Amino acid sequence: MSGLPGLSRVDHIGFTVPDLEEARTFLVDVLGCEYMYSLGPFRHDESSWMKEHLNVHPRAVMERLHFFRCGGQAIFEVFQYAAPGQHPEVPRNSDIGGHHVALYVDDLDAAVTYLREQGVQVLGEPTVSRGPSEGQRWVYFLAPWGMQFELVSYPDGKAFDRAGA
Repeated sequence: MSGLPGLSRVDHIGFTVPDLEEARTFLVDVLGCEYMYSLGPFRHDESSWMKEHLNVHPRAVMERLHFFRCGGQAIFEVFQYAAPGQHPEVPRNSDIGGHHVALYVDDLDAAVTYLREQGVQVLGEPTVSRGPSEGQRWVYFLAPWGMQFELVSYPDGKAFDRAGA
């Protein structure tokens, strides 16, 4: 085997938000995640610990973080920072460091209808995948702070799954 020794799965996804309570409301009340616990604040005023360990400004303050469980897994570690030179813009997918979080749903149409009823901005209509991903439908939506999420569904599998069967 080559690659990272012992790698078995993704443990969690961490992201920073401008308002932790707004994120908590969205993740719990709209997406249905379970709030688990909070930590913080953390600061290191006299050292470069924050830069060395977290790649943030040495005087950054991680004001608070919340952990959330989604689909039975502790998956989201959500931070609120105060830092000199902090960039408030959310990166687009086309930006370096751009990203999105994809959530699997059994019924894409029901999930899209629900999000729209909750006032969530859904980007366009669901797209039908082709090629190796045939069998999948997907659509992007935005969190209140602009972060990109995606809903995906492939209840009968994807073409690349069926090809190996």
